[in-house]
Amino acid sequence: MTELRKSDFYFDLPQELIAQDPLEDRTSSRLLVLRRKTGEVEHRTFKEITKYLRPGDCLVLNNTKVIPARLMGVKEDTGAAIEVLLLKRRENDIWETLVKPGKKARPGARIVFGDGCLKAEVLDMVEEGNRLIRFSYDGIFEEALDRLGEMPLPPYITHKLQDKNRYQTVYAKYDGSAAAPTAGLHFTKDLLAEIEKMGVKIAYVTLHVGLGTFRPVKADHILEHHMHSERYQVTQETADTINQTKEQGGRVICVGTTSCRTVESAASADGIVQAGCGDTEIFIYPGYQFKVLDCLITNFHLPESTLIMLVSALAGREQVLAAYQQAVEERYRFFSFGDAMLII
Repeated sequence: MTELRKSDFYFDLPQELIAQDPLEDRTSSRLLVLRRKTGEVEHRTFKEITKYLRPGDCLVLNNTKVIPARLMGVKEDTGAAIEVLLLKRRENDIWETLVKPGKKARPGARIVFGDGCLKAEVLDMVEEGNRLIRFSYDGIFEEALDRLGEMPLPPYITHKLQDKNRYQTVYAKYDGSAAAPTAGLHFTKDLLAEIEKMGVKIAYVTLHVGLGTFRPVKADHILEHHMHSERYQVTQETADTINQTKEQGGRVICVGTTSCRTVESAASADGIVQAGCGDTEIFIYPGYQFKVLDCLITNFHLPESTLIMLVSALAGREQVLAAYQQAVEERYRFFSFGDAMLII
C-alpha cells in the first residue's frame, strides 16, 4: 500500500453547508446510507434508520456527558479578560486547561469567574502550552460550572447555542467530555425504545471526548500524526452483550467514531471485548482491520481529519469521497449539528 498523505482525504466543502444550529426534531436529520460492498448510496431521513437494523444486532452508544467547559473570567490583579477551557481533570480541583491569551496565564496568575464564587490559580505549564490550574469555590464545583460555564462548541460553529441540551445526547450520563459524541445527537428516547422493541440490543460505553478530536492533521504523511489520548470505560455487561452479539451472528453497529474507537481499543487481538478502563490513542486509517465493529453511524467530517480517515478505513477512501461528493451536491448539512451517514 502506498503511503497515505493528508491530501488524499481532501474534499471541497462549501462554507454554507456547515450546520450552525441543531434541527428542532433530532430524528428529522437526513441519512446517507453507504453500502460498502457495492458503493451504492441511498438517501433517507434519520428516523428510517430502523429499516437497516435487524433483531440480534447491537447498537453501541457513548454515554459521556459534555461539561460546560468554557469559562470566561478576569485576571485578579489587572482585570484583563481571560478564557479557560477545561480539558481533563487531573485530581480533585486540579485541571489541565487551555487558556487564552496564554501569555496572561503564567504560573502564579490568579483568575476570578462570575461574582468570585469560582477562582483559579495557574500552577504550571504542561505539554502543548496547556496550563494546570487549581480551582477554589464555595459549595459544589459542578454547580458553579453549570452556572458559569458555556458549552465548548467546535471552532466552526459561530452561532450561540440557545439550549445547552441540544449539544448533549438524550442518553448522556457521565460528566467528562469537552465535545459531544455528535452521531448520537440524532436519537430520541422514543426512537431508541422503538429500536429495542425490534430486538436490537443497546450497549453503552463511555469515552470522554477531548478537544484533540478537532486538532488538525499537520503532518503531510499521516503516520507522523500524533493522536490525542482519551479516557474510556467498558462495563462487564457491555463487554458480554457485544461478545454475545458476535457469537450469535449479529452485527455490532457503533454510533459515532468515539464508540468505534472504544470497542476497538478494548478488544483483544481475537476480537473479544474486555471490560475495564484505560486511555486510548488508537489511530484508525485505511489498512486497519476492524476487530469488533461491523457498521457505523456517523456524521460528516472535516476534510483531511483523522475522522474521515477512520471512515475511509471502513468503507474505502474512494467510496467515502464519492459519497461525500454526493452529500455536497445534495446539500447535506455537515459536521457536529449536521446530517448523518450509515455505513453498512
